[in-house]
Amino acid sequence: MTLWVFGYGSLLWNPGFTVAEQRRARLRGYARSFCMRSIHHRGTPENPGLVLALDAQTGAACDGVALRVPEAEEDATLAYLRERELVSSAYLERWLSVETDAGEALTALTYVVDPDHVQYCGGLPLEEQARIMAAATGGRGPNAEYLHNTAALLADLHIEDADIAWLDARVRNLTD
Repeated sequence: MTLWVFGYGSLLWNPGFTVAEQRRARLRGYARSFCMRSIHHRGTPENPGLVLALDAQTGAACDGVALRVPEAEEDATLAYLRERELVSSAYLERWLSVETDAGEALTALTYVVDPDHVQYCGGLPLEEQARIMAAATGGRGPNAEYLHNTAALLADLHIEDADIAWLDARVRNLTD
């Protein structure tokens, strides 16, 4: 089976593995959302940041990119992703169907948020999200950097996300 990974946030601009091919894709039933507190990569336990997660929502859809892993690197990539994404068990690993722009259905490795996990924080007002991201820094750098990188790549891919665009502008205003 070919290993496809669905990227919707930092995997878009920092996959950390070799990408043999990429295709724009849509995942139905989930929304891209800053609904997970980051206590490792973009915040600390004392000052958590926020990172994107896929939050299950009826009628929602998330546009992103299906990333194909070279066959010879599938096992190593899977081990790497599990170490990276499952560091605090707030994400759940799922094999979900995504649809490419060409209408092709692919099964992709996808990390979705566990709404029962202590780090889940769905429903925070955008202004509160902006204030958190403007102030937090973790092991992989400032939370604002994560937001700005994601917003820039979504724009490059012509993927519209009004919340991300608003947060990007607001956090720049708060940190300038």
